[in-house]
Amino acid sequence: MNVLGVETSCDETSAAVVRDGHAILSNVVSSQIALHRPYGGVVPELASRHHLELIDSIVGRALTDAGLSIEQVDAVAATCAPGLASSLLIGLNTAKGIAFATGKPFIGVNHLEAHLYSPLLQSEHTNPAFPMVSLIVSGGHTILAHSTAISEHKILGQTLDDAAGEAFDKVAKLLGLGYPGGPEIESRAAQGNPQAIAFPRGMLDDSSYDFSFSGLKTAVLYFLNGGARKTGASRTVPTNDSEVAAICASFQEAVVDVLVGKAIRAATEFDVRTVSASGGVSVNRRLREKLGGACGARNLQLLLAPPALCTDNAAMIAALAYHKLKGGQRSDYTLDVFPSIGLGRGTIP
Repeated sequence: MNVLGVETSCDETSAAVVRDGHAILSNVVSSQIALHRPYGGVVPELASRHHLELIDSIVGRALTDAGLSIEQVDAVAATCAPGLASSLLIGLNTAKGIAFATGKPFIGVNHLEAHLYSPLLQSEHTNPAFPMVSLIVSGGHTILAHSTAISEHKILGQTLDDAAGEAFDKVAKLLGLGYPGGPEIESRAAQGNPQAIAFPRGMLDDSSYDFSFSGLKTAVLYFLNGGARKTGASRTVPTNDSEVAAICASFQEAVVDVLVGKAIRAATEFDVRTVSASGGVSVNRRLREKLGGACGARNLQLLLAPPALCTDNAAMIAALAYHKLKGGQRSDYTLDVFPSIGLGRGTIP
Protein backbone atom coordinates (compact mmCIF):
# COMPACT_ATOMS: atom_id res chain seq x y z
CA MET A 1 0.00 0.00 0.00
CA ASN A 2 1.41 3.38 -1.07
CA VAL A 3 0.28 6.16 1.28
CA LEU A 4 0.72 9.84 0.44
CA GLY A 5 1.20 11.84 3.64
CA VAL A 6 0.95 15.62 4.13
CA GLU A 7 2.25 17.53 7.18
CA THR A 8 1.79 21.26 7.88
CA SER A 9 1.25 21.42 11.65
CA CYS A 10 3.72 24.24 12.31
CA ASP A 11 6.60 25.58 10.22
CA GLU A 12 7.54 22.64 7.99
CA THR A 13 5.73 22.00 4.72
CA SER A 14 6.14 18.31 3.97
CA ALA A 15 4.79 15.55 1.76
CA ALA A 16 5.94 11.95 1.52
CA VAL A 17 5.08 8.58 0.04
CA VAL A 18 5.59 5.52 2.25
CA ARG A 19 4.98 1.94 1.16
CA ASP A 20 3.55 -0.60 3.62
CA GLY A 21 4.30 1.57 6.63
CA HIS A 22 8.08 1.32 6.52
CA ALA A 23 9.62 1.88 3.06
CA ILE A 24 10.12 5.61 2.49
CA LEU A 25 9.82 6.26 -1.24
CA SER A 26 10.04 10.04 -0.77
CA ASN A 27 10.03 12.58 2.04
CA VAL A 28 10.16 16.23 1.00
CA VAL A 29 10.46 18.78 3.83
CA SER A 30 10.64 22.54 3.40
CA SER A 31 11.61 24.32 6.61
CA GLN A 32 10.60 27.89 7.46
CA ILE A 33 13.33 28.53 10.03
CA ALA A 34 14.92 31.32 8.00
CA LEU A 35 11.51 32.96 7.56
CA HIS A 36 10.77 33.08 11.29
CA ARG A 37 14.30 33.62 12.67
CA PRO A 38 14.08 37.46 12.66
CA TYR A 39 11.05 37.20 14.97
CA GLY A 40 12.62 34.72 17.41
CA GLY A 41 9.76 32.25 16.93
CA VAL A 42 7.03 31.05 14.60
CA VAL A 43 4.58 33.69 13.36
CA PRO A 44 1.33 31.78 12.61
CA GLU A 45 0.10 34.02 9.78
CA LEU A 46 3.44 33.89 7.97
CA ALA A 47 3.61 30.12 8.45
CA SER A 48 0.19 29.44 6.94
CA ARG A 49 0.80 31.76 3.99
CA HIS A 50 4.07 30.00 3.24
CA HIS A 51 2.39 26.58 3.45
CA LEU A 52 -0.22 27.77 0.96
CA GLU A 53 2.45 28.95 -1.46
CA LEU A 54 4.44 25.70 -1.30
CA ILE A 55 2.01 22.85 -0.72
CA ASP A 56 1.19 22.02 -4.36
CA SER A 57 4.84 21.92 -5.43
CA ILE A 58 5.88 19.91 -2.34
CA VAL A 59 3.23 17.26 -3.02
CA GLY A 60 4.28 17.17 -6.67
CA ARG A 61 7.93 16.68 -5.72
CA ALA A 62 7.03 13.88 -3.32
CA LEU A 63 5.23 11.99 -6.08
CA THR A 64 8.05 12.62 -8.55
CA ASP A 65 10.73 11.50 -6.08
CA ALA A 66 8.71 8.36 -5.36
CA GLY A 67 8.41 7.64 -9.07
CA LEU A 68 4.65 7.33 -8.81
CA SER A 69 1.64 8.98 -10.35
CA ILE A 70 -1.28 10.02 -8.16
CA GLU A 71 -3.18 7.03 -9.60
CA GLN A 72 -0.58 4.70 -8.04
CA VAL A 73 -1.21 6.12 -4.57
CA ASP A 74 -3.57 3.92 -2.55
CA ALA A 75 -4.52 6.33 0.25
CA VAL A 76 -4.00 9.89 1.44
CA ALA A 77 -3.24 11.06 4.99
CA ALA A 78 -2.67 14.40 6.65
CA THR A 79 -1.91 15.85 10.06
CA CYS A 80 -5.04 17.21 11.71
CA ALA A 81 -3.74 17.64 15.27
CA PRO A 82 -2.15 19.27 17.20
CA GLY A 83 -0.54 22.47 15.88
CA LEU A 84 -1.31 25.92 14.53
CA ALA A 85 -4.90 25.93 13.29
CA SER A 86 -4.22 28.02 10.19
CA SER A 87 -1.28 25.81 9.23
CA LEU A 88 -3.07 22.53 9.89
CA LEU A 89 -5.93 23.59 7.62
CA ILE A 90 -3.63 23.97 4.60
CA GLY A 91 -2.35 20.41 4.70
CA LEU A 92 -5.61 18.83 5.79
CA ASN A 93 -7.68 20.46 3.06
CA THR A 94 -5.04 19.67 0.44
CA ALA A 95 -5.13 15.99 1.40
CA LYS A 96 -8.93 15.95 1.45
CA GLY A 97 -9.04 17.49 -2.01
CA ILE A 98 -6.62 14.93 -3.44
CA ALA A 99 -8.49 12.03 -1.84
CA PHE A 100 -11.88 13.30 -3.00
CA ALA A 101 -10.71 13.98 -6.56
CA THR A 102 -9.06 10.55 -6.92
CA GLY A 103 -11.50 8.47 -4.88
CA LYS A 104 -8.75 7.31 -2.51
CA PRO A 105 -9.29 6.51 1.19
CA PHE A 106 -8.48 9.44 3.47
CA ILE A 107 -7.41 9.59 7.12
CA GLY A 108 -6.40 12.30 9.57
CA VAL A 109 -3.44 11.68 11.88
CA ASN A 110 -2.31 13.09 15.23
CA HIS A 111 1.30 14.08 14.59
CA LEU A 112 2.31 13.44 18.22
CA GLU A 113 1.24 9.83 17.79
CA ALA A 114 3.23 9.74 14.56
CA HIS A 115 6.29 11.02 16.47
CA LEU A 116 5.77 8.31 19.07
CA TYR A 117 6.11 5.53 16.51
CA SER A 118 8.61 7.21 14.16
CA PRO A 119 11.58 5.22 15.61
CA LEU A 120 9.89 2.11 14.18
CA LEU A 121 9.25 3.65 10.76
CA GLN A 122 12.00 1.96 8.77
CA SER A 123 11.51 -1.49 10.28
CA GLU A 124 9.24 -4.16 8.84
CA HIS A 125 9.14 -5.96 12.17
CA THR A 126 7.69 -3.70 14.85
CA ASN A 127 6.34 -6.27 17.31
CA PRO A 128 9.69 -7.16 18.95
CA ALA A 129 9.99 -3.52 20.09
CA PHE A 130 6.87 -3.72 22.27
CA PRO A 131 6.23 -3.01 25.03
CA MET A 132 8.33 0.15 25.19
CA VAL A 133 8.71 3.41 27.08
CA SER A 134 8.79 6.36 24.72
CA LEU A 135 9.94 9.96 25.06
CA ILE A 136 8.51 12.65 22.78
CA VAL A 137 10.61 15.80 23.16
CA SER A 138 10.02 18.80 20.92
CA GLY A 139 9.52 22.54 20.94
CA GLY A 140 5.91 22.25 22.03
CA HIS A 141 5.71 18.91 23.84
CA THR A 142 7.52 16.75 26.37
CA ILE A 143 5.71 13.46 26.94
CA LEU A 144 6.63 10.09 28.42
CA ALA A 145 4.42 7.22 27.26
CA HIS A 146 4.10 3.47 27.68
CA SER A 147 3.31 1.68 24.39
CA THR A 148 2.21 -1.93 24.03
CA ALA A 149 1.42 -1.84 20.28
CA ILE A 150 0.94 0.72 17.53
CA SER A 151 -1.96 2.95 18.58
CA GLU A 152 -2.01 1.30 22.02
CA HIS A 153 -0.32 3.68 24.43
CA LYS A 154 -0.80 5.44 27.74
CA ILE A 155 0.65 8.80 28.78
CA LEU A 156 2.75 8.38 31.93
CA GLY A 157 3.64 12.03 32.27
CA GLN A 158 4.09 15.29 30.41
CA THR A 159 5.34 18.80 30.96
CA LEU A 160 3.41 20.96 33.40
CA ASP A 161 4.77 24.17 31.90
CA ASP A 162 7.55 24.68 29.32
CA ALA A 163 8.39 21.87 26.93
CA ALA A 164 12.07 20.93 26.69
CA GLY A 165 12.47 22.56 23.27
CA GLU A 166 10.67 25.67 24.47
CA ALA A 167 13.10 25.92 27.39
CA PHE A 168 16.05 25.69 24.98
CA ASP A 169 14.56 28.54 22.90
CA LYS A 170 13.91 30.75 25.93
CA VAL A 171 17.35 30.23 27.47
CA ALA A 172 18.99 30.89 24.10
CA LYS A 173 17.09 34.18 23.96
CA LEU A 174 18.27 35.06 27.50
CA LEU A 175 21.83 34.47 26.32
CA GLY A 176 21.38 36.56 23.19
CA LEU A 177 21.74 33.53 20.91
CA GLY A 178 19.84 32.81 17.70
CA TYR A 179 16.66 30.89 16.89
CA PRO A 180 15.98 28.00 17.11
CA GLY A 181 17.69 27.73 20.49
CA GLY A 182 18.36 23.98 20.58
CA PRO A 183 21.14 23.85 17.98
CA GLU A 184 22.60 27.15 19.25
CA ILE A 185 22.89 25.89 22.83
CA GLU A 186 24.11 22.44 21.80
CA SER A 187 26.88 23.95 19.69
CA ARG A 188 28.18 26.11 22.53
CA ALA A 189 27.67 23.42 25.15
CA ALA A 190 30.20 21.24 23.35
CA GLN A 191 32.89 23.70 24.47
CA GLY A 192 31.72 23.98 28.08
CA ASN A 193 31.83 22.02 31.34
CA PRO A 194 28.40 20.49 32.08
CA GLN A 195 29.22 20.46 35.80
CA ALA A 196 30.25 24.15 35.94
CA ILE A 197 26.91 25.42 37.32
CA ALA A 198 24.56 23.47 39.59
CA PHE A 199 21.27 24.21 37.86
CA PRO A 200 18.21 22.43 39.33
CA ARG A 201 16.81 19.16 37.96
CA GLY A 202 13.11 19.96 38.17
CA MET A 203 10.92 17.08 39.40
CA LEU A 204 13.68 14.52 38.80
CA ASP A 205 13.14 12.96 42.24
CA ASP A 206 9.37 13.40 42.08
CA SER A 207 7.38 10.17 42.16
CA SER A 208 5.39 11.19 39.07
CA TYR A 209 6.57 11.09 35.46
CA ASP A 210 5.64 14.70 34.78
CA PHE A 211 8.20 17.31 33.76
CA SER A 212 8.81 20.97 34.58
CA PHE A 213 11.44 23.13 32.91
CA SER A 214 10.16 26.60 33.78
CA GLY A 215 12.11 26.66 37.04
CA LEU A 216 15.32 25.73 35.25
CA LYS A 217 14.81 28.58 32.80
CA THR A 218 14.26 30.94 35.74
CA ALA A 219 17.40 29.63 37.44
CA VAL A 220 19.40 30.62 34.37
CA LEU A 221 17.84 34.09 34.54
CA TYR A 222 18.75 34.42 38.23
CA PHE A 223 22.30 33.30 37.44
CA LEU A 224 22.58 36.01 34.80
CA ASN A 225 21.24 38.51 37.32
CA GLY A 226 23.96 37.56 39.76
CA GLY A 227 21.45 35.74 41.94
CA ALA A 228 18.95 38.62 42.02
CA ARG A 229 15.33 37.46 42.24
CA LYS A 230 13.71 40.87 41.90
CA THR A 231 11.47 41.27 38.87
CA GLY A 232 13.08 44.57 37.95
CA ALA A 233 16.66 43.31 38.21
CA SER A 234 18.77 44.18 35.22
CA ARG A 235 19.90 41.20 33.16
CA THR A 236 23.51 40.81 32.15
CA VAL A 237 24.15 38.81 29.00
CA PRO A 238 27.60 37.20 29.20
CA THR A 239 29.98 38.26 26.49
CA ASN A 240 32.76 35.85 27.41
CA ASP A 241 32.59 32.77 25.15
CA SER A 242 33.75 30.43 27.92
CA GLU A 243 31.02 31.67 30.27
CA VAL A 244 28.35 31.20 27.60
CA ALA A 245 29.68 27.69 26.96
CA ALA A 246 29.55 26.84 30.67
CA ILE A 247 25.98 28.09 31.03
CA CYS A 248 24.86 26.23 27.89
CA ALA A 249 26.56 22.99 28.91
CA SER A 250 25.18 23.13 32.47
CA PHE A 251 21.66 23.98 31.32
CA GLN A 252 21.67 21.25 28.66
CA GLU A 253 22.94 18.70 31.18
CA ALA A 254 20.11 19.56 33.58
CA VAL A 255 17.48 19.02 30.86
CA VAL A 256 19.07 15.76 29.70
CA ASP A 257 19.41 14.38 33.23
CA VAL A 258 15.68 14.83 33.84
CA LEU A 259 14.65 13.30 30.50
CA VAL A 260 16.96 10.30 30.83
CA GLY A 261 16.29 9.78 34.52
CA LYS A 262 12.52 9.61 34.14
CA ALA A 263 12.65 7.44 31.01
CA ILE A 264 14.93 4.87 32.63
CA ARG A 265 12.90 4.82 35.85
CA ALA A 266 9.74 4.18 33.81
CA ALA A 267 11.43 1.39 31.86
CA THR A 268 12.36 -0.27 35.15
CA GLU A 269 8.95 0.18 36.76
CA PHE A 270 7.04 -1.12 33.74
CA ASP A 271 9.58 -3.88 33.06
CA VAL A 272 10.11 -3.05 29.39
CA ARG A 273 13.21 -3.90 27.37
CA THR A 274 12.90 -1.07 24.83
CA VAL A 275 13.19 2.71 25.19
CA SER A 276 12.59 5.11 22.31
CA ALA A 277 12.94 8.85 21.81
CA SER A 278 11.51 11.08 19.08
CA GLY A 279 10.74 14.70 18.30
CA GLY A 280 13.06 17.54 17.37
CA VAL A 281 14.94 17.65 20.69
CA SER A 282 15.81 13.94 20.36
CA VAL A 283 18.38 15.01 17.75
CA ASN A 284 20.45 16.51 20.60
CA ARG A 285 23.77 14.64 20.73
CA ARG A 286 24.13 14.83 24.52
CA LEU A 287 20.64 13.38 25.01
CA ARG A 288 21.40 10.53 22.63
CA GLU A 289 24.74 9.89 24.32
CA LYS A 290 23.41 9.77 27.89
CA LEU A 291 20.25 7.86 26.95
CA GLY A 292 22.39 5.35 25.05
CA GLY A 293 24.75 4.92 28.00
CA ALA A 294 21.90 4.47 30.48
CA CYS A 295 20.15 1.91 28.26
CA GLY A 296 23.37 0.05 27.58
CA ALA A 297 24.14 -0.23 31.29
CA ARG A 298 20.74 -1.86 31.84
CA ASN A 299 20.72 -4.02 28.70
CA LEU A 300 17.82 -2.06 27.23
CA GLN A 301 17.22 -1.64 23.50
CA LEU A 302 17.28 2.03 22.46
CA LEU A 303 15.35 3.08 19.36
CA LEU A 304 16.05 6.50 17.87
CA ALA A 305 14.64 7.85 14.62
CA PRO A 306 17.20 9.23 12.14
CA PRO A 307 17.55 13.02 12.57
CA ALA A 308 15.61 13.66 9.34
CA LEU A 309 12.61 11.87 10.84
CA CYS A 310 12.76 13.61 14.24
CA THR A 311 11.45 17.00 13.21
CA ASP A 312 7.94 17.32 11.74
CA ASN A 313 7.79 15.33 8.50
CA ALA A 314 5.17 13.65 6.33
CA ALA A 315 6.88 10.24 6.24
CA MET A 316 5.88 9.52 9.83
CA ILE A 317 2.31 10.64 9.02
CA ALA A 318 2.06 8.29 6.06
CA ALA A 319 3.64 5.42 8.00
CA LEU A 320 1.23 5.62 10.91
CA ALA A 321 -1.69 6.12 8.52
CA TYR A 322 -0.83 2.78 6.87
CA HIS A 323 -1.32 0.91 10.15
CA LYS A 324 -4.58 2.72 10.87
CA LEU A 325 -5.89 2.09 7.37
CA LYS A 326 -4.98 -1.60 7.63
CA GLY A 327 -6.99 -1.67 10.84
CA GLY A 328 -10.04 -0.36 8.99
CA GLN A 329 -9.94 3.24 10.14
CA ARG A 330 -11.02 6.04 7.81
CA SER A 331 -11.80 9.74 8.23
CA ASP A 332 -14.79 11.61 6.89
CA TYR A 333 -14.36 14.69 4.72
CA THR A 334 -15.97 16.70 7.50
CA LEU A 335 -12.92 16.09 9.71
CA ASP A 336 -11.74 19.35 11.30
CA VAL A 337 -8.41 20.35 12.80
CA PHE A 338 -7.73 19.93 16.53
CA PRO A 339 -5.02 22.49 17.38
CA SER A 340 -4.87 21.78 21.12
CA ILE A 341 -5.49 18.04 21.36
CA GLY A 342 -2.74 16.07 23.07
CA LEU A 343 -1.46 12.58 22.37
CA GLY A 344 -4.67 10.90 21.24
CA ARG A 345 -5.29 7.22 21.68
CA GLY A 346 -6.20 5.22 18.60
CA THR A 347 -8.48 7.54 16.68
CA ILE A 348 -9.01 11.24 16.06
CA PRO A 349 -12.36 12.49 17.49
